[in-house]
Amino acid sequence: MSTNGATERPILILSASAGAGHMMAARAIEQALRAAAPGVSIEVLDVLSAASGAFRRMYAGGYLSLVRRAPVLMGVLYERMDQPVPNIADRARLLIQNAHAPRIARCIRAHRPRAIVNTHFLSAEIVSQMRRSGALNCPQATVTTDFETHRLWVQEPTERYFAASEQGRVLLRRWGVDDLRIRVTGIPVMDAFRPTANQSAVRTELGLDPARPVVLLLCGGFGVGPVALAFQEILALLDTQLVAVCGRNEALRERLALMSKGAESRCKVVGFTNEMHRYMQAADVAVTKPGGLTSSEALACGLPMVVVNPIPGQESRNSDFLLESGAAIKANDACLVGPRIRSLLSSPTRLAAMRDAALREARPDAARQIAEAVGEMCGASAV
Repeated sequence: MSTNGATERPILILSASAGAGHMMAARAIEQALRAAAPGVSIEVLDVLSAASGAFRRMYAGGYLSLVRRAPVLMGVLYERMDQPVPNIADRARLLIQNAHAPRIARCIRAHRPRAIVNTHFLSAEIVSQMRRSGALNCPQATVTTDFETHRLWVQEPTERYFAASEQGRVLLRRWGVDDLRIRVTGIPVMDAFRPTANQSAVRTELGLDPARPVVLLLCGGFGVGPVALAFQEILALLDTQLVAVCGRNEALRERLALMSKGAESRCKVVGFTNEMHRYMQAADVAVTKPGGLTSSEALACGLPMVVVNPIPGQESRNSDFLLESGAAIKANDACLVGPRIRSLLSSPTRLAAMRDAALREARPDAARQIAEAVGEMCGASAV
């Protein structure tokens, strides 16, 4: 790729802050692109930040509200829209989305991109509409962020699709994408997510006891689900250390910190952190919802998982993928988290087998592979 300084049209990475994973994938690709081509202009845009406040609240807030209050409905909508023929759910979605898309489209055009990389289907759909109408003329690539590919990810024209797994590739073919445009790379994670050669040293640096098992409770970006009960169950395992990461949910962090009073020597409650990779490297097992990005980070670190409370739809499919791979087990109720962890920690052979399974499924170089392919796409394009 050529480098023309400030005048160069950027590679634009588009995502949407409806769930934390899509933006994290975008940042991982940005990191890899900057490493591969340090002189190339690269910009990351959350398309919801370019939308009206009403649409932003409805899109991101509506997603969170469904997850919290009506997860079964969330699963029904997911399955209904994962069909070859658009139905009433699709038509309603597009009616609302298209009313707000022009504002997002103007923002995308203002960046004058030479190429676009999507890590959310919303941006892929808007860019495809712009290209079909002649409002935009640049190639695009789409990076899927779950292990199976939902139909909404397939938006034409798109020059490259990056699938999270072989199952994802098969589903892309089902939706009409030919193999020449598909690469199975995995879900992109930041380069720091790798196994550690010295777990004891990492634990010491984080203020943890290097000799005691560490359980990592990942509460998710929004702290959705029976987090407090899972926390209580793990805290009751007196021979372990617990690290709970609450993200930006300050109310949850305060609640869990209050629950851990008297057990501070073996319990650490963390808010938002840039050291997630180190906590994963320090841990023996993670208790988590099976979001595509978080699961991929854990796999890259060789960290076994206990899956809890998957959202019907994409997370239930991710859960199936992790369980079938041998990298995870499932607790169908938060009250079972303690017994499941106790069983794992009492069986070093089983835990080691799960670590091996996680590393077999890991694709820590996904972002680099995507960056290289995007560079090739830019070099082959006329922009």
